[in-house]
Amino acid sequence: MPDNHISFENKDYYIELGLNIAFYRKRAGLTQDMLAEKAGLSRSHLSAIEAPSIIRSFSLEILFHIARALDVEPYRLLQFRD
Repeated sequence: MPDNHISFENKDYYIELGLNIAFYRKRAGLTQDMLAEKAGLSRSHLSAIEAPSIIRSFSLEILFHIARALDVEPYRLLQFRD
């Protein structure tokens, strides 16, 4: 497998995480631009994290920045629905 093609065994979790971020962002009345600025990210990076058709890995540090910007505990972003 080429180095630039990564297989994600947990892709469903990345999708759920992105959907949770989008849910809390919308609940807070924020656009992607607004949340990206508050979290110190580019809008395109945040967009890729939220997009269910893109699997974008990111660090816990970014997760913590997003959670703080959304004023939610980080674990809330990791609570997946059955």
